[in-house]
Amino acid sequence: MSTQPIMSIIAAKAAMDAITALVTASATLKIFSGSPPATTLASEAGTLGATLTMGATPFPASTNTTGNGLATAAANTISPETNAPNTITAGHFRIATTGGTVIMQGTCGTSAADLIMSSTSISAGDTVACSSFDATLPCGDGVS
Repeated sequence: MSTQPIMSIIAAKAAMDAITALVTASATLKIFSGSPPATTLASEAGTLGATLTMGATPFPASTNTTGNGLATAAANTISPETNAPNTITAGHFRIATTGGTVIMQGTCGTSAADLIMSSTSISAGDTVACSSFDATLPCGDGVS
C-alpha cells in the first residue's frame, strides 16, 4: 500500500506558491562549504562563502509550462555578494527569511545539484552571483 499519495499539478502549484510566499523581500540565499544540515531546523553547517539577497518579490507564481510533472517557481533577480567573506568550495545553500528561518536548502555543484554554479570555488573578496534559481515540486499529472 502506498503511503505517499500523488497530487495534481493544481495542488503542487498551490503548495509551491505557499512555500515561496514564505521567502519575503530581502530574504537571503547563503552558500556554505560542505554538506547541508540534516534538516532545515538544524544549525548552519560549514563555512559561509557568500550571502546573496533576494529581491522585493523573490518568486512570482509557479508554472508548469513544460508538462514535466513539476510545479516550478523561478526566482526573480537575486542581488550578488560583492565581497565574499571566506574562501570555500561551495557544497550547499540555504534560503532564509530576514528573521533567519530557513525555508529551503540543498546542494551546490556544477551539475547534478540543487543550485547549479559555473564554479564551486569562491575566494574571499569575490563577487558571487546567481543568475537563476528554480524551486520545484513534483505532481502525478506528468512525466517526472
